Amino acid sequence: MAKQSYHHGTGRRKTAIAQVKLLPGDGAIVVNGVPYEQLFSRYEHRRKVLQPLLVTENMGKFSVTAKVTGGGISGWADAMSLAIARALVSTSESLKPVLRQNGLLTRDPRIKERKKPGLRRARKAPQYTKR
Repeated sequence: MAKQSYHHGTGRRKTAIAQVKLLPGDGAIVVNGVPYEQLFSRYEHRRKVLQPLLVTENMGKFSVTAKVTGGGISGWADAMSLAIARALVSTSESLKPVLRQNGLLTRDPRIKERKKPGLRRARKAPQYTKR
């Protein structure tokens, strides 16, 4: 049995973590065993997932298998985008400038702020009563 080569990439966004395998193939994208069209119903999320492949003109050249945990659908889409971009860079370093130009190799650091003591949420204070 011949060992099949693939490229790996990991992406994170909020609390979502995506682990992606990039295999030479027909362009099928499978997330947690489900085709990505079923998982991502919104057009914006689908576009976000496909963006690294479209920008580098590798749309039909690679099949993507992803395992995504934590977070929600928007976090999953952004985490997958970063993971696919990182996997593409591992296939060819010449793709790095194009991906960087489009902001696809930058991890979005925004996460939920922790709740502070004495406050209702991270910044919301209890209502002030004058009398």
